[in-house]
Parts: sequence; C-alpha cells; structure tokens
Amino acid sequence: MLEKLEKLKERYDELTKELSDPSVYADHHRAAQLGREQSHLQPIVKLYPRYAELCARIADDEEVLAAGDDPELVELAEMELDELKEERERLEAELKLLMLPKDEAEERKAIVEIRAGTGGDEATLFVADLFRMYSHYAEDRGWKIEVMNSNPTEVGGYREIIFGVEGKGAFGRLRFEGGVHRVQRVPVTESAGRIHTSAVSVAVLPEAEEVEVNLKPEDLRVDVFRSSGPGGQSVNTTDSAVRVTHLPTGLTVSCQDEKSQHKNKAKALRVLAARLYDLQRREADAERADERKQMVGSGDRSERIRTYNFPQNRLTDHRVGLTLYSLDKVMAGELEEVIEALLADDRERRLAESGV
Repeated sequence: MLEKLEKLKERYDELTKELSDPSVYADHHRAAQLGREQSHLQPIVKLYPRYAELCARIADDEEVLAAGDDPELVELAEMELDELKEERERLEAELKLLMLPKDEAEERKAIVEIRAGTGGDEATLFVADLFRMYSHYAEDRGWKIEVMNSNPTEVGGYREIIFGVEGKGAFGRLRFEGGVHRVQRVPVTESAGRIHTSAVSVAVLPEAEEVEVNLKPEDLRVDVFRSSGPGGQSVNTTDSAVRVTHLPTGLTVSCQDEKSQHKNKAKALRVLAARLYDLQRREADAERADERKQMVGSGDRSERIRTYNFPQNRLTDHRVGLTLYSLDKVMAGELEEVIEALLADDRERRLAESGV
C-alpha cells in the first residue's frame, strides 16, 4: 500500500507542476483531463502522510515488543498498538475506495431517456410516473431538469420523454437507473380490478463536452417538420420540430418541445452528442460494449432491473436484492436508499476486481 501511495504522490506532484505551466491551457481538453486527474488524487495525497506515520509507529511498537528489553516501553507499546492498528485499518479502507479508478463522466450532467415498452397506455402512464419521480429526486438535490423532447399520449402519459439533468454528479448518481423497469398495478382503465404488468426502458447518458464530440456539418442531415401533440393535433402552425440524423452512424434525434426551430435543433444536437460520446466510451472499453443496448432493452416484461408493485407498496431492485415496502415514498422522489445501495454494490465489486 505504501509503495502504491508513494507512486500516486509522485504522479500528483507531476500533475501540479504541469498544470502550473500556462502553455498547457492551450489545449483545453487536455488541461481539463489533467485537472480531473489531479482532483481525483488530491484526497489520497492528503491522507498519505497520516497513513505513513501510522505504519511507522506500528513498526516501532512491534519492534519494541519483539525486543522485550524494557517492561515499561513494552507496556506502552501494547497500550497504543491496538488503537494504531484500528485507525490504520479505517484509513486503509478509505484509501482503497479513493484509489479505485474513477469514471471521469461521474461528475457530469446526465441525459435520461424513458420509453414505453410492453403494456400499451399503462406503460405510457408509467413513463410519466418515472419522469415525475426523477424530477422530484432532482429537485430535492437542487438539480435542474430540462425536457429535451417528449411524445405525449391522449391518456396523459408519454411514449417517450428525453430530459437533461443539470447538477454536480448527476450522471454518477443516476447511471444505474438504466435498464428495464417493470410495474405491476391495476390500471385506471381496468374495471375488473385485475393487476397488469407493464414495462418501461430507461437509458442514462453522460452529457458530452463540445471538445469531445466533433459534429461536422457534412455528417448531419437536418429535417424540419410540424410539431404534433396527442391525436395528431398541431401544437403550432410552423415547421419548428427538428430531426437530426448523424449519417456515419445512423443515429437520429428528434426534438419538438420548443416553439423555436433553433432551440429544438440545439437540444437535438445535445442529445446526439451525448449518444455519440456514449458510443465512443463503449468502443473504448470492451466491457461496456453492449451497455446502452442492455439499458434500453426491448421493453419486454421479462427483462427487468427493478419491479414496482403498487398493490403491495413494494419496490424490488433485482440487481442488489433490495426490497422496500415504501413504494409511495420512492415514487415521490425518495430514491436515495435505492441509489446508495447500488453505489455501494458497485464499490464492493470494483474493490474485489481491482485487487487494491
């Protein structure tokens, strides 16, 4: 551990020296990368001296005990050794977590896509429920929600809704929401009181920075059309809705929520950039090759990361085996217990894999 910490301290010093050179800021993207790496190492470097001191004192006490020459010194060493080892153990656990490789996208804004899967109108209503749930959670954390595009239905739901979440660490906290969410409840349209099962898919993407995704004009096809609401009613009388197609990949994004064609195009480009950035990340990491595909899934009932059972007021997250009988509170935005369980599981898994 001490050897690893010493190397990280050396790297931190290198970064500090490099970032003190004004010429490094000519490349904003590189400067930002170096700054993030330095920020990640800073808390480790801060704890390193105390950890080194504890190791040295423990070694000294053990040497005194091994020699056994002075009964008074032996007694003092025995008295403080347990306490020193306990503090070192606590500090070591904290350092191991800090030393885990960090996803540089964790601190970013997020773009969340929710789509109705199996279940007809009931699935579209649950899309709206999940959107409200995430909106309340964001509001409680002081984050800002911005709808990028929505496809509402006549019953008050959404076939699809895409929205941005602006706030520090938004992607890091929401990323495990990606997957198929299954709902079991009696639809408002069900006269016989039978429980129906529906499914909704969620994808969570980190928002891209301009320097990371180069959207060349020649790679884009921009189509404009008239916005429409439920039942095909015209939302406005001008061709303000925008569809942007990225020709090299075939990715397509439509936005129609704004009355301004310019604003709809800007939002569509943000969503497209996020999807392309996600694509780049997955291509760079073979382990994530099918991540977004798995997140979105087919919307079938059998694929699920989480089940919302309304008759029993029960939420079950199948990945971590968490069951809560407080679904009403979760749907009101009290997601913290669920998200913390997922983050803790991720930390434990990464610790086991890293061998730190």
